[in-house]
Amino acid sequence: MSIIEQSAPSAAVNQAGMTDDERAALDAAVRELHDGERVWAKTSLADRAALLRRVHGLVATSAQEWALTASSIKGLDADSPLVGEEWLSGPYAMLTGLAAVANSLEALATLRNPLDRITFGTAPGDRVTVPVMPADAAEGMLMNGFSAEVWMRPGVDGKTVRAGVGLASLHPTETGGVGLVLGAGNITSIAPLDVLYELVANNRVALLKLNPTLAGMEPVYAKALAPLIQLGVLRIVQGGGPVGAYLVHHEGIAHVHITGSAATHDVIVYGPGEEGRARKKAGTPTLDKPITSELGGVSPIIVVPGEWLDSDLTFQAEHIATMRLHNGGYNCIAGQVVILSADWPQKKQFLTALRLALDEAPVRHAWYPGSDDRVAAARASYPDAEAVGPDGCRLLVDATASADVMASTEYFSPVLGVIEVPGTGQEFLDAAVATANDDLVGTLGANVLIDPKERRRLGDGFREAIARLRYGSIAINAWTGVVFLTAAATWGAFPGHTLDDVQSGRGVVHNALLLPDPERTVLTGPFRAFPHSVRHGENALFPKPPWFVSARSAALTGQRLTEYAAKPSWLKMPSVFAAAFRA
Repeated sequence: MSIIEQSAPSAAVNQAGMTDDERAALDAAVRELHDGERVWAKTSLADRAALLRRVHGLVATSAQEWALTASSIKGLDADSPLVGEEWLSGPYAMLTGLAAVANSLEALATLRNPLDRITFGTAPGDRVTVPVMPADAAEGMLMNGFSAEVWMRPGVDGKTVRAGVGLASLHPTETGGVGLVLGAGNITSIAPLDVLYELVANNRVALLKLNPTLAGMEPVYAKALAPLIQLGVLRIVQGGGPVGAYLVHHEGIAHVHITGSAATHDVIVYGPGEEGRARKKAGTPTLDKPITSELGGVSPIIVVPGEWLDSDLTFQAEHIATMRLHNGGYNCIAGQVVILSADWPQKKQFLTALRLALDEAPVRHAWYPGSDDRVAAARASYPDAEAVGPDGCRLLVDATASADVMASTEYFSPVLGVIEVPGTGQEFLDAAVATANDDLVGTLGANVLIDPKERRRLGDGFREAIARLRYGSIAINAWTGVVFLTAAATWGAFPGHTLDDVQSGRGVVHNALLLPDPERTVLTGPFRAFPHSVRHGENALFPKPPWFVSARSAALTGQRLTEYAAKPSWLKMPSVFAAAFRA
């Protein structure tokens, strides 16, 4: 039960729209965290790592309740394959994040560098790259065919990277006050992972305000995160806008982190309504403390033309359907705009496969508030949009002739746009990158699909195009949602946004290696699934990745992957692959 709910009711309501007792309870939570900050400052890195190991054990024992509670909130049948989404994006993500961060703290506690056994690479533009997946042979087996690297900012050398690893944990006694985490309302691991980053990377204790949409997750969080609560370094509260407004301006809060929309960010920084917009225009924020943010955007899916097999068309169409429809379409990283070559001979065949994939994807309840209104707004902007799916609630929009609304509106619902640009080969790729950079709002994540043969043909031009793509996460033949699941990857917008043009936000989270000042994460996956992957010279063992919305055994695979993350063992791998091969 939250602190607010524990308060006695009061008839007195203050100007912030809360009762006096509710306000007093929030004040008490902040005071308790200031006491906890002193405890945190005295907690050694070794003890912090041990604490996270205890949390890891409790997340493991709470995993089934976590996944099923999240499924219930989202209206999923307990026996639906889509429950696999809740296993993977909930307890699995939290378990892998906790383990990876604990490993880093244990290294730092013994005066070792978490990067000691890692060999850096390079990328165009004088960039150093840090491989972050696979982290070991076991992850290499489980994520066969996938790899990821963090690109540092141009000109930052390897020596500087190694020296800065650890961030605020390099000086554990120098704490940063109380951080307010305004939790996301869509994915259940986001808020607790943000708390973890506050504690370890920023050396701040955390007040977590849950999004009302996920209010039902509080009992699970209370169990799973109990060691942090008992130590006094975490408090969890609930409430709507008035609670958030009160806390962001609370004198006891040193920092704010929000996962949400750019509109909500601007209300926090500048205030609501016309007055807030005027203050934004004048550059006079009302917020008197730093704020970091992860705010979503319009994510592109660049389809590089090539000579695709029929099986390639089908697989990649299902891939794009997943990018749009995972979690019902309510993801900040959901693919929203397919950038397609107008000159690709297989364009019509591909669009036919895409319509079929969208049409055959499982039906699910529109559980996130405002979804129907956002779909209706898309219909109003694009009257010729195709309604697909058994219930007709998914929209496929040809936005080539009028792309402005599609490019500037994060629909956060099952709406997928298509924009055609001319050219093939490098000409197309360069034009697509320019479209993504210049026309689409946000810089959180971009997806690029390309046949390996075409990638080899483009040579250095392909990697140089990736370097020009200004996004915080880039997935090549994969979905950027997998970057979210990769604990050592960085997660956040491309750096450089300002308060008055925040785009997809400022700062990063996750980043379990505690890398200083990263630029982006680039993830690469297989173009084809097993067995076609092997036949065409790729390494990939999944016949269909378990995060695909069309994966029939996703729930079982997600559960077994979570059980593996709870207590890794080579002996558990056969059961993981046995489930995955039933997809």
